[in-house]
Amino acid sequence: MNLKGIMKRILDFRDKRDWRQFHDPKNLAEAISIEAAELQEVFLWSDVQESRKIAVEKKQEISEELADIFIFSLLFAHETGIDMETAILEKIKLNAQKYPVEKSKGSSKKYKEL
Repeated sequence: MNLKGIMKRILDFRDKRDWRQFHDPKNLAEAISIEAAELQEVFLWSDVQESRKIAVEKKQEISEELADIFIFSLLFAHETGIDMETAILEKIKLNAQKYPVEKSKGSSKKYKEL
């Protein structure tokens, strides 16, 4: 299923429950943040190696949190008139300019520091 098909299913689910009334930009932005915090909580107090183990052991829980983030992100984009496919492709292009391979490969520095 493509992104448009997924969006149609999300909107159908939402509309059958009359939840659009709760899906304004402010509330959707908050929902994204809250779901991201729930994803972070899965890894709280773990080091890098432990986090890799947790990612395997709690794959289902992580999958559900990530799905929530993605669903709310798509609803936010829909509500604000943002085409996610275009936005993602444009952001990749912008990041390629900010982080040229010859300067950024293997580095975690912010583009301003390269």
